[in-house]
Amino acid sequence: MAEAAESPGDRGRASPRPLMRDLKAVGKKFMHVLYPRKSNTLLRDWDLWGPLILCVTLALMLQRGSADSEKDGGPQFAEVFVIVWFGAVTITLNSKLLGGNISFFQSLCVLGYCILPLTVAMLVCRLVLLAEPGPVNFMVRLFVVIVMFAWSIAASTAFLADSQPPNRKALAVYPVFLFYFVISWMILTFTPQ
Repeated sequence: MAEAAESPGDRGRASPRPLMRDLKAVGKKFMHVLYPRKSNTLLRDWDLWGPLILCVTLALMLQRGSADSEKDGGPQFAEVFVIVWFGAVTITLNSKLLGGNISFFQSLCVLGYCILPLTVAMLVCRLVLLAEPGPVNFMVRLFVVIVMFAWSIAASTAFLADSQPPNRKALAVYPVFLFYFVISWMILTFTPQ
């Protein structure tokens, strides 16, 4: 069988198929978070691309400064990035110390993907902040953040609940609650300059 001759310009080029396959896998995991149900898809086929994308997006949206100000907002990006990843690592270690049967990267994957509702909340809050500030503006933002906070908790516990011993589930869920609460608080208290 004759194969098509490869031109010198085609050598070394990455095929778009693995990239599309990875993007489809990330999209499917986003759908699992948007419609949380007990499933081991996030645990079985873990990756860190989605959490990285969400963390960078959230950190960029939480930057306060503008380019012409003295404080350009750079440290806020690093602070958000460190809080998200340090929090996820701490929760993962807590889960492992409580006797959970989940790997380190599986837990990071689930916690990172479950930031999706909070990233959507940040987007909505940025849009609401374009309107005139006032009590109605704050109440809308508060409602959106509370709903998305609850969504993140529900999604992450749906994936992580079966990985913990039955008598230690509350000890495993409490740090998750605190982790998403801190991120929610950063979103709610965000005010652009």
